[in-house]
Amino acid sequence: MGSHPSETDVAHPGNRIGGAPPRTRAWLDGRVEAEGFPVAEVSDYLERPDVVVWLDLCAPRHEDLRVISEELGLDHVAVEDAVSRHERAKFDRYQGYAFLNAYVPRVDGGDLVLHEVSAFLAERALVTIRQDPGIDVDALIHRWDDGLGGDAAGTGAAYLLYGLLDMIVDRQLDAATALDEEADKVEDLVFDESFPVREMQLRSYELRKNLIALRRVALPMREVLNTLLRRDLRIVPPALVPYFQDVYDHTLRVAESTDGLRDLVANLIDTRLALQGNRMNEVMKKVTSWAAIIAVPTAVTGFYGQNVPYPGFSEHDGFVVSSIVIVVCSVGLYLVFKRRDWL
Repeated sequence: MGSHPSETDVAHPGNRIGGAPPRTRAWLDGRVEAEGFPVAEVSDYLERPDVVVWLDLCAPRHEDLRVISEELGLDHVAVEDAVSRHERAKFDRYQGYAFLNAYVPRVDGGDLVLHEVSAFLAERALVTIRQDPGIDVDALIHRWDDGLGGDAAGTGAAYLLYGLLDMIVDRQLDAATALDEEADKVEDLVFDESFPVREMQLRSYELRKNLIALRRVALPMREVLNTLLRRDLRIVPPALVPYFQDVYDHTLRVAESTDGLRDLVANLIDTRLALQGNRMNEVMKKVTSWAAIIAVPTAVTGFYGQNVPYPGFSEHDGFVVSSIVIVVCSVGLYLVFKRRDWL
């Protein structure tokens, strides 16, 4: 969406951050006023009344944030959280602005990938900081372009924050849905006649690990939305309260989905162990039954192998009689065990 920086812009110390050019936008009354301007001009736009500014930085370094820190007067503690990886999802308030840290999940095959994003929120400015390019910024811009206007036009940067939070929670809900589909596939494996134990163990482990990771980043979003919706803090304008309430409802859906999936995965593991035990019992019954059947001819041949005279001793009829006894007893035991479902 932004214009390509010129050679003059690239030479400016604040125009190329972390190896990728920053993206900037300014709105006035819900309409795009400027786009792709240098970071050093952010404060110039903020001096104009009713102008809302957005700045996006991708993988910035500590020294890269000095320019924007001076532009917005950011606290060094908040800047440290913004550039540090693997911070917990949270919403902190400072004098004149607030700091948000959250995660955008994406299910790639059977793996859950988490993309960390931080944001500084002022009254008329939003600065988003991505740790990697995995977050689709263009999709976020489309959300803003489709919704800015009407009541949202006079709400400052709060509406930009709403669009960001709405995208984050929607991606978390999509990830929960993808994990739910994976749980259905694992369930099919559990009740498969072939009973692929190794594949079930591997996919169950991956599903449980991904679910724990999703819960760790999704559940704190409820507290983030609760803080934003507190009336005494007055962070969200009244016109945007229904918008943020809708995002809060989506966080509840994510929490319910993850809780349900956690119980489902636990039940699948218990069911797999129970079925595995039942199959072992079936195998033991079959082995025992076949051992009993084999014991009959062993006993008969051992008895007739004694070196003493018996009916049919040293005669062909004796061999025929012993063979008939072996076959009749073995077949009889087989039918009895089959009728009792031991074979």
